Amino acid sequence: MAGEKTVETTGLLGWIDKRFPLTSLFKEHMSEYYAPKNFNFWYFFGSLALLVLVIQIVTGIFLVMNYKPDGNLAFDSVEYIMREVPWGWLIRYMHSTGASMFFVVVYLHMLRGLFYGSYRKPRELVWVFGMAIFLCLMGEAFMGYLLPWGQMSYWGAQVIVNLFSAIPFIGPELSLWIRGDYVVSDATLNRFFAFHVIAIPLILIGLVVAHIIALHEVGSNNPDGVEIKDGPKDANGHPVDGIPFHPYYSVHDIMGVAGFLIVFAAIIFFGPEMGGYFLEYNNFIPADSLTTPSHIAPVWYFTPFYSMLRAITADFTWVLAACSLIAAVAMFFKGNLRGVWRLAVPVILILVAVLLRTLDAKFWGVVAMGGSVVILFFLPWLDYSPVRSIRYRPSWHKFLYAIFIVVFLILGFLGTQAPTPTYNLMSQIGTLIYFGFFLLMPVWSRLGTFKPVPERITFHAH
Repeated sequence: MAGEKTVETTGLLGWIDKRFPLTSLFKEHMSEYYAPKNFNFWYFFGSLALLVLVIQIVTGIFLVMNYKPDGNLAFDSVEYIMREVPWGWLIRYMHSTGASMFFVVVYLHMLRGLFYGSYRKPRELVWVFGMAIFLCLMGEAFMGYLLPWGQMSYWGAQVIVNLFSAIPFIGPELSLWIRGDYVVSDATLNRFFAFHVIAIPLILIGLVVAHIIALHEVGSNNPDGVEIKDGPKDANGHPVDGIPFHPYYSVHDIMGVAGFLIVFAAIIFFGPEMGGYFLEYNNFIPADSLTTPSHIAPVWYFTPFYSMLRAITADFTWVLAACSLIAAVAMFFKGNLRGVWRLAVPVILILVAVLLRTLDAKFWGVVAMGGSVVILFFLPWLDYSPVRSIRYRPSWHKFLYAIFIVVFLILGFLGTQAPTPTYNLMSQIGTLIYFGFFLLMPVWSRLGTFKPVPERITFHAH
């Protein structure tokens, strides 16, 4: 930048800088990366997610030293870690608690992005990388869930993998390929172990690096949704509404880390099972292929999607087919589609309505579960709001966000419960609301009276 002086490093650091851009990387991504100065509480969770990733990798390395991926020895090796390995119980509880806390901070991180429009232009790729991280994290958690080889590990994996058999034509072969056997067995344990320990972590780390690089290329969003790069700049060309990430936000994040570690430690030392939500009681029983638990449910962070899976019954497909036909008529007569798309989209929706009554409901349950995650990738192109931040949207938009959050939490609760007619009806209503929130976003996101967005960010010093 104009007016800045380049200081050449000397000594060991200078020797490294001549061979590796250590100082320039630190400046680019820390000390000279200017972030908006109005970050609030919601901006803790990105750095906390990175912290939990490090915790999971480090504790995982120590667990692998004593874990045996063998159908006859896996459960006993976990017990050995808990009872015989010095501090093994602490490492195992850090890892199991870390898995749940990872999803806590990631869900809150995603919620912040939803509130402040962090997925909007020019940050579409940042959001897509983030959603790819979330998808990998789900795969990592699912495969790690099998490794303790307890009753819920075994039967949970059996149920979820069997779902793939509902896919037409390739389903049975696909589920057989995933398991490596006709039932969940030692072969399944070994391949899940390999993916959990090596393959997915490597992909996850690569995506995290890409996510951060993409973020720093376009700059961070803020609660006002104002681009500080487009605002006034100082003599050195830095935005006046920004401050260097280091030391200001590195110290800011340390406060968030301290608070998080207090909660994290409290759970580990006083309630690592969290009432059976973080560690299910049935998983302290060795896997038995001849004894099925009375109620099989995934871990809490999968239960909202599991509820949507269970909600799709043969009767409910009539409702979905009707919704698809109504959407086809609305898109043809009231949609903003032009050219060939005006006819193509309604025809596709009519075809979907026919297939909903033709294909097995179990298949559509799998589609709903997968679609509930995949639809999040398209959020940047579904939101037509003229403003980014929830601060400047109509008040009833906030009410819609509140309904969405409550419905997601209710779906999570329903997924932990044994199915009943009442719970199933609630899951079906929740599924309609969940998908309606996103599929109707191009319509409702542009409606209402929007508040004027300030030219510069609003900031009040602490």
